[in-house]
Amino acid sequence: MQRVIVGFLVSLAVALGLPAAVLGAGEAGSPGLSRIVKSGVLRVGMSGGQPPLNVRSKQGQIIGLEPDLAQILAATMGVEVKLVAKPFSQLLPALEAGEVDLVMSGLTITPERNLHFAFVGPYFVSGKAILTNSKALAKANEASDIDDPAIKLAALEGSTSQDFVQVFVPKAELVTTKDYDEAVELVIQDKVDALVADYPICVLSVFRHPDKGLATLVSPLTVEPIGVALPPDDPLLVNLIQNYFNLLEGTGTLEGLKEKWFSDGSWLSQLP
Repeated sequence: MQRVIVGFLVSLAVALGLPAAVLGAGEAGSPGLSRIVKSGVLRVGMSGGQPPLNVRSKQGQIIGLEPDLAQILAATMGVEVKLVAKPFSQLLPALEAGEVDLVMSGLTITPERNLHFAFVGPYFVSGKAILTNSKALAKANEASDIDDPAIKLAALEGSTSQDFVQVFVPKAELVTTKDYDEAVELVIQDKVDALVADYPICVLSVFRHPDKGLATLVSPLTVEPIGVALPPDDPLLVNLIQNYFNLLEGTGTLEGLKEKWFSDGSWLSQLP
């Protein structure tokens, strides 16, 4: 089914004349887009540990909503996709250093990040929640309910979850981790009282560990737009990606991918 969608989008992109814009990018002063066209490769940075947005399968492949999006974007552009896995905190520095062409890894669009990077989206709206094995903490309705010096919270290093804890839950003790697997394990082993993370991460962690007594909130504490981070000095690349995302949304492809990864849990069997 995905091949049919990709084929349709490629045909539509050609009809709209979008590839022509790509071919002339080098002459128009778009370094990133020019590199993509000349190399025939779109390098997409992601952590590989943020299910269902991106996660490694038993075979070591990165699967999820964002890898699917990256594959469709590359196919529509007529290039190959290369997923570059890095710890979450290293993704934006890698983009800044030119090691990747764009980042798709559950990145919240914030004013602070937008000062240094361009964003396209949002393609998903998330929010902060907590994963815990405490029935009391699972009933939290607002940040003040977990703002206690006796509470130890885990958060992904360099994420907006870390920022959230530091700003809105300053009294709690913060422990940062390199990936979500490490953070969830800390909760399971009672080494922290809760993990602060995006709501989908918390919900899926409960599904993945049904016998560990994990729980999350009924509704998230915040609302956060998730988007694609791009170089700030490459307006034509930003414009092209925005055009393609408009295409994905307009054809219903984006909604179909969300249904696949957020409503159908059959992909969980692919995880280690």
